[in-house]
Amino acid sequence: MRNSSRGAVDPFIVMDVMEAARAAEEAGRHIIHMEVGQPSSPAPEHARRVLSEAMMTDPLGYTVALGLPALRNRIARLYGDWYDVDLDPARVVVTPGSSGGFILAFSALFDAGERVALGMPGYPSYRQILKALDLVPVEVPASPDNGYQLVPEDLKGVDYQGLMMASPANPTGTMLGRDQLGALIETCQAQGAAFLSDEIYHGIEYDKRAVTALELSDEVCVINSFSKYFSMTGWRVGWLVVPEAQVRQVERLAQNLFICPPHAAQVAALAALDADDELQGNLAVYAKNRELMLDGLPKAGFDRIAPPDGAFYVYADVSHLTDDSRAFAAEILDKAGVAVTPGLDFDPLRGHGTLRFSYARSSADIEEGLARLRTFMALRG
Repeated sequence: MRNSSRGAVDPFIVMDVMEAARAAEEAGRHIIHMEVGQPSSPAPEHARRVLSEAMMTDPLGYTVALGLPALRNRIARLYGDWYDVDLDPARVVVTPGSSGGFILAFSALFDAGERVALGMPGYPSYRQILKALDLVPVEVPASPDNGYQLVPEDLKGVDYQGLMMASPANPTGTMLGRDQLGALIETCQAQGAAFLSDEIYHGIEYDKRAVTALELSDEVCVINSFSKYFSMTGWRVGWLVVPEAQVRQVERLAQNLFICPPHAAQVAALAALDADDELQGNLAVYAKNRELMLDGLPKAGFDRIAPPDGAFYVYADVSHLTDDSRAFAAEILDKAGVAVTPGLDFDPLRGHGTLRFSYARSSADIEEGLARLRTFMALRG
């Protein structure tokens, strides 16, 4: 049977690293996981308890395509609590994870062949989903001097019908300030292009609060998820906020592509929004881990880093150590028992000389991983 050209996307390299780490563990080795952007904590206890009770009394069948009304209302209230934004719940669309949100947003906003600008380094699935939808990812190198975030000058001469930005970003954890984000929105809208803001790491910030694009404009598309701050990766529930004029467009697509997000995950997500004490406890672990990484990575020899403002990643320039980040990551896994992600996932041009380290695990794991990296680098010379 023939394959479509749309399906000829690149692999997600971090998933290959996870598989190599799993195989090593199956063979009896103890691996420290710094490769995957996944909290080691489960969904909040309150969320799990509420769902357990619901499973005894509720058939948990289809919901409406846009999601449970109570959940959409509660998400809208979150924007008031976090950002002082008065958001109409009718603009909130619950999605099957942020990945489902990307598919809906890209499908609703762009026609085949249109061009969407992305900063490099960036989340690799942006470009792969765009390719699978017959859209054209236009990857624009961002400077380390700007925290690997795009600035308006980077977009001069670029032809694009959409711009996707992330703050805090994956793989760097760097954030855009209010003025920086506003300048990009203005530049994009002056181009007549759609502005999309990936905000799935909001809530995981350290010295200052992240800015939502909704503070600056209603004519934006925001993508968010319960995966990161709310510690619900495998539950596959996220949300979009779209302009009022786009709601019905997205709803029709959601009805046909997904029918609805998982009902059980929506019930748990609604309860997770009221589990702030537990979630803040998780954040305290990430903050401690961040300090451990910023102290320990340079001592191990990884000293060319962009200090993260949020999320749970450190992105390191290792071009003075290797010109093959994939082979270097494999060597670290083999000899140090630490799984890290090659930068090629995030930047096809410069990623041969970068690595991403995740610190979403327990502090004990982070301390052990840093000790192993120091020993590895000392022996490597």
